[in-house]
Amino acid sequence: MNDDEPVFKKSKWGTNRYVYNPNNPIGLALIIVSSIFAIVMILLMENHAGPFAPPPAPTWSPPSSQEPWPFPSSTP
Repeated sequence: MNDDEPVFKKSKWGTNRYVYNPNNPIGLALIIVSSIFAIVMILLMENHAGPFAPPPAPTWSPPSSQEPWPFPSSTP
């Protein structure tokens, strides 16, 4: 490995596009870290976990200071 290798190099597939250089230790680390990050995010999306979890269902209960329904009076 040559320490003079750049972290990014021009892509062979297009113009003005750069890719990580696996010949540089930092470029190789960036490839590994970004791949792990992408796999974790895909797994979280698939399992609906983490930031992709649905919001909890709201629960409703009447206020404690009020009766739920007025009771009918026993005398007319």
